Amino acid sequence: MSGPRLSAGDAAPDFSIDGTDGTPEGHRTYSLAEFRGHPVVLAFYPADNSPVCRVQLAAYSNSVRDLDIAGAQVLGLSPQSVESHDAFATTQGGYAFPLLADRDKAVGASYSILGPLGFYRRSVFVIDAQGIVRYAHRSVTSLMYQPTDIIATELRKLA
Repeated sequence: MSGPRLSAGDAAPDFSIDGTDGTPEGHRTYSLAEFRGHPVVLAFYPADNSPVCRVQLAAYSNSVRDLDIAGAQVLGLSPQSVESHDAFATTQGGYAFPLLADRDKAVGASYSILGPLGFYRRSVFVIDAQGIVRYAHRSVTSLMYQPTDIIATELRKLA
């Protein structure tokens, strides 16, 4: 279901999908291109409200200052709707970054993170200010996520 495996050194595929910053006023379309000039962390997660996803996104949100190296923007992506993301963020007390709705999994496919049955694999990509993937990690089981210190180390390499 995924295309060729995207890896470090490849151009990051652009996208334009709906998302939310957790407020009703924050619903809008987000694109990777709008963040050009700044590093971006794409955190793909399988599902709103799943136990590991709650822990992962809370860890990233609590450490967003550590990830704000050179103006980096964190974006969370999953295949649930914007409405689901709003409910998820509300029940968790909010997140310090937008959650994007990859409803048709096209972004997941372009980043080669879909598993054999088309499910999202928990994955993290660090993209530099020019739009080049500098770090790619895909979880095989989706039970583990990349800790913020590893992501911060990769971001520091771009500074």
